[in-house]
Amino acid sequence: MATIRSGRPEDVDAVLALWRDQAAPHPHPVGDADSLAGLLAHDRDALLVAEVDGRVTGALVAAWDGWRGNMYRLAVDPAHRRRGIGRDLVRAGERRLAARGARRITALVAHDDAIARELWSAAGYEPDRELGRMFRNLDGGEAG
Repeated sequence: MATIRSGRPEDVDAVLALWRDQAAPHPHPVGDADSLAGLLAHDRDALLVAEVDGRVTGALVAAWDGWRGNMYRLAVDPAHRRRGIGRDLVRAGERRLAARGARRITALVAHDDAIARELWSAAGYEPDRELGRMFRNLDGGEAG
């Protein structure tokens, strides 16, 4: 059974390793310790982690921008999948965002990531067939 809790600065390396080790069909940059620490400094509740026996086995960013709730970077250690950890992270993110005033939550999911799309669909999320994501990197790096 996993415990879901807010991420802490000491979780940064474990979360980055978890994101780096994911075998998603749509590669994305992992980020770095400074960026993740900056997220925690900005909003200490934005990062949720799942912990089993003292080890980080899942993570989700559930961010509130004052207008909408946004969830992304959901990852569960492959050795711990199919045990409800992803679903529990999503539900915890929903509760936190709803408590902050969110009435709508979006989840960033790659079009070609069937496993992720299945999880989000099972959690009650629908694809937005009208809107797509557009981005621009300010530092010249890859999309994230």
